[in-house]
Amino acid sequence: MAAPVLFSTIEVTRQVFYREALSYAIVNLKPIVPGHVLVIPTRVVPRLADLSGPELSSLITSVQTVGKAIEKAYGGDALTVACQDGKAAGQSIPHVHFHILPRKCKGDFFSKRMDDVYPALEKSEASLPKHFPQSGSTLDNHYAPLRVDADENRQPRTLEEMEKEATWLTTFFSRHERNE
Repeated sequence: MAAPVLFSTIEVTRQVFYREALSYAIVNLKPIVPGHVLVIPTRVVPRLADLSGPELSSLITSVQTVGKAIEKAYGGDALTVACQDGKAAGQSIPHVHFHILPRKCKGDFFSKRMDDVYPALEKSEASLPKHFPQSGSTLDNHYAPLRVDADENRQPRTLEEMEKEATWLTTFFSRHERNE
């Protein structure tokens, strides 16, 4: 059995849908828009500057690969790609990660004011730690059903909901890119 995948101290193994040697992607606990995912280096480091050249290269290549698949899977016209590099920038989990959000010219929650996604992303990031178990173990199964929008009442998804999405997303990658 493979070692558990950690996002900082949080086990996210069942949320993984893409994996390379030095990076991976997971579905989001509290997506702002449908298809909002995270791309993360395998080694737990808090800042981009802490990554080695090969780790940074893998991470950015994974952002590109995952972004293309997410755009296709969710019928996006573009992507918002964001990294909050450090606590002062709004990073709440001390492990480098990129947010990828598929965006649409029409019908996107933010299509009337495209830049409103950034404050929503910051609010979302800030609320994450309270939704993870204090022990840093796997997520509990008591979360409310999915609400995918940018309001403050978004509830965390169940592990089963996230696992279902992750399984579906693996189909958008070639066999060698899948979490197999």
